[in-house]
This record gives sequence, C-alpha cells and structure tokens, in this order.
Amino acid sequence: MPRIIPIAEIAPATRFAIVVAHWNESITRKLLDGAVATLTDRGVPDDAIDVAWVPGSFEIPIAAQRLAKSGSYSAVLCLGVVIRGETTHDQHINRAVSLALCRIALDTSVPVLFGVLTCETMEQAIHRAGGNVGNKGAECAEAALQIVGLLKNLA
Repeated sequence: MPRIIPIAEIAPATRFAIVVAHWNESITRKLLDGAVATLTDRGVPDDAIDVAWVPGSFEIPIAAQRLAKSGSYSAVLCLGVVIRGETTHDQHINRAVSLALCRIALDTSVPVLFGVLTCETMEQAIHRAGGNVGNKGAECAEAALQIVGLLKNLA
C-alpha cells in the first residue's frame, strides 16, 4: 500500500494574506467573511490574517505577488468576482488572473489560492458566496489550510 503523506497541523505562528477585490463588494465581502471565519475557526488568530483590498479582480495578481514574495505568509488567498457581460471582457480578465496567480505560486513556492468566482450571472455569484452552493471564500481558506499543512510534510 502506498504511503500517504499526512497534512500537518497549522502552527500558531502561521500567517495568511487575503487579497480581495472591491468590485462586486456585496459578493466579495461575503467571500472574505467566509474565508476569515474558516481560518479563525481552525485556530488561526485574527492578527495572523492580513487583508489587502484591490480595486478589481484584474489587480489581484500584483498584490498577491508582492505578498507572496514578502516571505511573511504561508499562503495568499485571492478573492474576487467576474461576471459575464455583453462582451468577452470577462474571459480576458479570468484567464489573465488565473494564469498570473498560478505563475506567482510556482515562482515563489507560496500557495496562492484562486477564490475568484467566474460566473455567468449575479445570481450564480450570490449562490456561491454563502447561498445554496456554499461559500467559495470558506472553501478557499480550507484549501489554504490543507496545502500549507501538506507542504510542511513534503521534502
């Protein structure tokens, strides 16, 4: 049977950064609340969570990069909402942000988590920010805790 690498407990000194977009703040605020609640419920103190607000989802990567490169954080959670409109603008934003965040994580070896909703409608976003589909901010925080714990046990 293969050896399964366990997920370590989060140390008390573990710090997390959250980058959150002001655009569609009625949704992103709920994502942020879900992320913070998940982290604190799992024992991360409030003062070990830093939140950086950016204008919109397109600006998330530059802030995430700065935070990841700082060496101060075990993970950077990125929260935003991009909703399809009448043009293909949303596709350009979504692709640019997702590729940039992946690159930042690989370049810095700091987990950078993609909690940017890419929805067809505002109704879908509402459902994913604490509605009937759960809270994707909370799920993003849970993923951050798991990957940080796993990375502690990887050689």
